[in-house]
Formats: sequence, structure tokens, C-alpha cells
Amino acid sequence: MTAPDFAVSGKHVLITGGASGIGRAFAEAFAAADACPIVADLAANRPADLAAAIAYQQLDVRDGGAIFDLAGRTGRLDVLIHCAGRVTRQDAERIAEFQELLDVHLVAALRLAEAFESHLARDAGSIIFIASLYAYLGHPRGPGYGAAKAAIVSLTKSLALAYADREIRVNAIAPGWIDTPLSRPGQADREFNDRVMARLPIKRWAAPEELAGTAVFLASPAARLINGVTIPVDGGYLAS
Repeated sequence: MTAPDFAVSGKHVLITGGASGIGRAFAEAFAAADACPIVADLAANRPADLAAAIAYQQLDVRDGGAIFDLAGRTGRLDVLIHCAGRVTRQDAERIAEFQELLDVHLVAALRLAEAFESHLARDAGSIIFIASLYAYLGHPRGPGYGAAKAAIVSLTKSLALAYADREIRVNAIAPGWIDTPLSRPGQADREFNDRVMARLPIKRWAAPEELAGTAVFLASPAARLINGVTIPVDGGYLAS
């Protein structure tokens, strides 16, 4: 019996929202594993501190035309990771706010999958979506975010079946409480933070790079039988 193959060396990996937070940690992990990561982010200019081994493309994931244009300019892609996102800005969402959250998290996920389907089919590629614990929990201050992430879990299953005959695997990661710029307001809210820590077995906010191993694994040959699943990486929160 041979050892499991966790190698992603040489794989071309597109990561939306990869300029900071979880996406940035993923890009750095793939670069360290000798893959060829490409960050696609909203900012027009490449971040000054982004490693030279990481390519950069400007992309607004709400713009379907821009997504398909990027696909047309991309020669090879082995792994697609949709990590771009945003959280609700106010306690009581307006319809426009709700729609924007769906556009960024859910509609963009389908557009990206469709735009890069032919690329991924060339060599048994992989799609990784980012869900959330709020796919499983109620989110009273962000129903649009929770609804979008719950839909990502369903979309993951549906596309896994739809793309199976092309040997494209589709999975998702549901991060727990991760220390990113988007989560800082929650950490600063003493009441909210105390409720999280009371239930969270590891009793701390995790670093983005602690999620990266799951993404690299899902992109590797070792995960070839994993398809259509969402993996919570949450320090035991859902189990408690």
C-alpha cells in the first residue's frame, strides 16, 4: 500500500477574496505547498505585502461579466475556491442588503463554477466553497448571511452531482470562530464573545491559517472520494 497523496504541487488555484483573512491564509498555504495560487480580489491594486509567488487579479464577484472575462483569460485551473464575502452591516437588514449578501456569497459561487467548469474538467479539478456555522445556526442580526451560507451547503451537494460525470469534485468548508477583519466587531462585543466562548471547547478564536490544511487536503488526490460534503472546522463548537 502506498502512502496517501496530499501533494498539490503545480496545481493552479484561484482564490476569490484572497487578499486578506481566510482567503489570504489559503493562498499562502498553497504557495508553501508549491502550488500556483491566484488571488482574485475587489481591490484594483495588488496588496504590497502579497508574496511574489501569488498572482493577483482584480475581480468584483458581483459582476458576472467580469467573472466570465477572467475565465476567458485563464489558461489552466485545477482548483477553484470561492472565499470572497461580506457580513451584514446592520441589525435589521434591508432587502437590498439581503440581495447583496446573496449575490456575493451564493450567486457568485454558481457563476464561478459555471465560468470555470471547462477548465476544471480538463484534469479532474476541485471546487471548494466557504460556508459558515451560520448555515446550521440561526443568525438574528444577519438573516441574509445565514441564508446564503445555508444555500452554499445545498449548492455544494447539487453541483457535486451535476459535475460528477466530468470528475469535478465540489466540497465546502464551514469555518468556526476565526480571527479575521470581518469578525473583529463580534470579538469586541463582550456579551457576544462571552456566549461564544462559553460553548466553544477550545476557548479561543482560531487563526485563519488553521483552516488552510483542510483546503489543501480537499484539493489533493488524498480527498478523491470526498464529494458533496461540507466540513465544519470549528474547534468543536457544533459538537458542544
